[in-house]
Amino acid sequence: MLKNDLFLRAARGEATERTPVWLMRQAGRILPEYRALRGRLSGFKELVETPALAAEVTIQPIDALDVDAAIIFSDILVVPDAMGLPYEMVEARGPLFPNVIKSAADVEKLRIPDPEEGLGYVLEALRITKKALNGRVPLIGFAGAPWTILAYMVEGHGSKTFSKARGMLYREPALAHQLLAKITATTIAYLKAQVAAGAQVVQVFDSWAGILPPDHYREFSTRYITEITEALAPLVPVTVFAKGAWWAVEDFAATSCRTIGLDWNQDPAQVRLQAGNKTLQGNLDPCALYGTPEQVKAATETMLRKFAGGPHIANLGHGVYPDTNPDNVRVFVDTVKAWRG
Repeated sequence: MLKNDLFLRAARGEATERTPVWLMRQAGRILPEYRALRGRLSGFKELVETPALAAEVTIQPIDALDVDAAIIFSDILVVPDAMGLPYEMVEARGPLFPNVIKSAADVEKLRIPDPEEGLGYVLEALRITKKALNGRVPLIGFAGAPWTILAYMVEGHGSKTFSKARGMLYREPALAHQLLAKITATTIAYLKAQVAAGAQVVQVFDSWAGILPPDHYREFSTRYITEITEALAPLVPVTVFAKGAWWAVEDFAATSCRTIGLDWNQDPAQVRLQAGNKTLQGNLDPCALYGTPEQVKAATETMLRKFAGGPHIANLGHGVYPDTNPDNVRVFVDTVKAWRG
């Protein structure tokens, strides 16, 4: 039994006594406990791939910030890694793929792995975390949306334009669909395995949604996100967070997802009109946490007012930035908990 099921009830669209709150990237560099642990290791991948340590880091913000949900500490790029396209995490630069997808032969070589074999370390981290949480709060699993994963697999690294990946959609759409289909099959199996390992909600992150024009987004992203939501919705509530894709809300409203995540540029009242009875999640600007405690409280209350009229999970409009003062994060969390709008 969950001692605090607010987040899970809101994720199902049920009424709650108050608004639940958590933060994307809550397990990470904002916490001194995380930095101390990370400093003892060879790098980010060692932490992600060591289940006991990933579980420890997942639980740190529950203790330090008193949020209403835990999200497993991992990375969206474990999926291409398991498919046979390994990545490196370069300090101060981000992810780097030594090899990239350029041809049909490259796609052909990729495997659709058994999750327990290729991604067993994430599943074990979920099992350890679920046991250690002992019902304190719900546990969230996640994966990247197929388009965002393709973007990294083709581009090879982060990019302002992802011009190689976007170029493939124009130049070789059939090849893009072939790759997206493999990523989608892997992701569905992976998320189902996360649920079996203890995840009570799953979130799909489409980090690079906003760089595609709407027609391309519908063809190369929404259709695959829809496949994922249809496969997972019978098992657990599904959240879709597509950063920058403000024009896709009505498309997401037609899917089996239960919650739609908003970035900080979206108007909650407008999204509420488009999204019907879906739960909305978000959407404080992460930079609002750079203000004084009084300014953080005021900005948080302003955000909460805008979500009136339907189920809401308070969060940021993106992941918390690593140089954010954790005391201000606590102000954000405490303000949400005290809100009775």
